[in-house]
Amino acid sequence: MIGPEGRTVTRQPIYLDHHASTPVDPFVLEAMLPYFCETFANPQPLGHAFARQAHHAIEKARRQIAAILGAHPEEIVFTSGATESINLALQGALRRFGAGRVHIITSAVEHAATLRCLDALRGDLVDVTVLGVDDAGRVAPEAIASAIRPDTRMVSLIHGNNEIGTLTPIAPIGAITRQRGVLLHIDATQTFCRIPLHPDTDCFDLLSLSGHKIYGPKGVGALYVRRRNPRVALEPMVYGGEHERGRRSGTLNVPGIVGLGAAATLAVEKAPEERQRLRGLRERMAEALLAGVPALRILGDRTQRLDGHLSVAIQGIQAGALMAAVPNLAISAGATCAAGKPGPSHVLQAIGLEPEWATGTIRVGIGRGNTQAEIDHATTDLIQAIASLRPAHTLLG
Repeated sequence: MIGPEGRTVTRQPIYLDHHASTPVDPFVLEAMLPYFCETFANPQPLGHAFARQAHHAIEKARRQIAAILGAHPEEIVFTSGATESINLALQGALRRFGAGRVHIITSAVEHAATLRCLDALRGDLVDVTVLGVDDAGRVAPEAIASAIRPDTRMVSLIHGNNEIGTLTPIAPIGAITRQRGVLLHIDATQTFCRIPLHPDTDCFDLLSLSGHKIYGPKGVGALYVRRRNPRVALEPMVYGGEHERGRRSGTLNVPGIVGLGAAATLAVEKAPEERQRLRGLRERMAEALLAGVPALRILGDRTQRLDGHLSVAIQGIQAGALMAAVPNLAISAGATCAAGKPGPSHVLQAIGLEPEWATGTIRVGIGRGNTQAEIDHATTDLIQAIASLRPAHTLLG
């Protein structure tokens, strides 16, 4: 960029990858700091004063998470993040179902944490049905109903897709699973605190969440586990000191858990205004890209999607080359968790995106700190980079 008197001005990088991770909010960091060096003890409810202080901080965070979900504090299990929560939900519940074959239903657009966990569980006693989705990445409630068998014990679905942004209709699916006596696990990693979910209204029994998607710290998450109507029992994956009521052993990450509680509380307070602002910025960029770039598609549902999420497919370019051409923009080529793998991701394959489009797919994640000026700069940079990478004659008919 050329500034006054013809001098080159280097613009600060613009972070647009908030679905991969978010910065810790200063308010959250302030809440965490005392629990590193001051209130540092191993939390024990019947221990000495230092231990009790740490325990009280843990329980405050547990109440904060429970209140947001409309749950009871005893239903919240703290973990190291959403990946562990998902694994504990799937493995822990399936191993408690007892003798006989167990059937579980999921979709083709789940996070790798779900799909790989279920791949590991497949065998003589676990059967997995992976349902297809429409071109927006939605699984139909009717497909869930049709797939339920006498031996079906669980349905596991992602609420907000991390790669293409589409939201899964949880309430109608929950009504089906509740009526049929099947547990429903929700991967709410991208939607917790942003889109209201309630265990009774939406009829889910397990819900996974993470701290670093909501401006909290990395390395901490939680799992909601229903305690009644029905009561969900879990077999622990980690054995030791019977922490978290025997469901997840190991000394608790006190600063991280405090940060998770603080981040969740702040996110809910900011959600109404923030959601509207992020939708406005997302649509501003989407419309400008559609107007300025021939042969560009918006992936996922245009309205029922994550507020700051924009996934675009551009015909005739490679996503890696585009990212290299805009070094000041922090964007991703699809989902971060699938980065580095050859070929289209499993999500793009599931929605039927043609290879010549799939190779040019990028994800933009707009977040709390982004301004309209940043979005306009980023949009201009993307349009110019695409034009330089893709001569008009490369477009396919």
